[in-house]
Amino acid sequence: MRHCELLIIGAGAAGTAAAVAAWESGCRSIVLVDRGHSPGGVLLQCLHEGFGLSAFGEELTGPDYAGRLAEKLKYTGVQLLTGTEAVSVEKEKVALLSGRSGFRPLGFDRLILAAGCRERTIGALPVTGTRPAGIFTAGQAQECINLRRQSPGDNVLILGGGDLGMIMARRFTLEGKHVIAVIEQGRSCSGMARNYRRCIEAYRIPVICRSTVTEIHGEGRIQGVTLFHLDNGEQEYLPCDTLITALGLIPERELVKKLGEPDWLYLAGNCSRIHDIVDSAVAEAEKTGRDAALR
Repeated sequence: MRHCELLIIGAGAAGTAAAVAAWESGCRSIVLVDRGHSPGGVLLQCLHEGFGLSAFGEELTGPDYAGRLAEKLKYTGVQLLTGTEAVSVEKEKVALLSGRSGFRPLGFDRLILAAGCRERTIGALPVTGTRPAGIFTAGQAQECINLRRQSPGDNVLILGGGDLGMIMARRFTLEGKHVIAVIEQGRSCSGMARNYRRCIEAYRIPVICRSTVTEIHGEGRIQGVTLFHLDNGEQEYLPCDTLITALGLIPERELVKKLGEPDWLYLAGNCSRIHDIVDSAVAEAEKTGRDAALR
């Protein structure tokens, strides 16, 4: 069975940054695995600018930011295994990897989990009605448009006024689609003021605050939703052919859930906690990489 000093699962921004920092701190046996075909993670589908002000002193697109990190990785001896998924991690410090050549175990001394996060879906809300086509998370819609060049729909309602919800409202508008409104439970959009100015104000996208979706209508394809106004209890029907949910993110830790908190396990990036900006996730991951290398 092969063995390494440090195994890092996830080659997004956090995992790549942790790998580079660990190498620069003197660790010379590092394996970085990712199910994707290249490092970068979700950054690769974020074509808008706004990344990197703290880390690089300029605004970059997601792919550009990922490219900067990948370039740093090239100057290390970190072994990058793309197209490889960690199926399980055992207390005996063995990970089962699944890749192009099949399954294989890999022993390690220390592990950094940088698996990112997952999106909350419509199932997280007490929503009644049907479950037709045309309902996507914001990340799924972003992937469809930016990577697959496919349109999820034409008349779009976005549930959730955080950063990703606002960014996708702008993206659909730029694609020539009709964004009916952004629906937000709070009294104002919950994302950064910068994104509100650039995405909502700049494109005059309607925002309906203190409201939520309570029922979905449509057979085959979504035809509309029932909107519940939290302040007065009134209900309103809004027609749409696409519902995008931006309901927040959950750290992805299922792979190590059964392990407890062994002293050889580290969490990095959004797997540790949800960060508002990627620069924050990278800075934390770099510290984690140094800590794991010097242990």
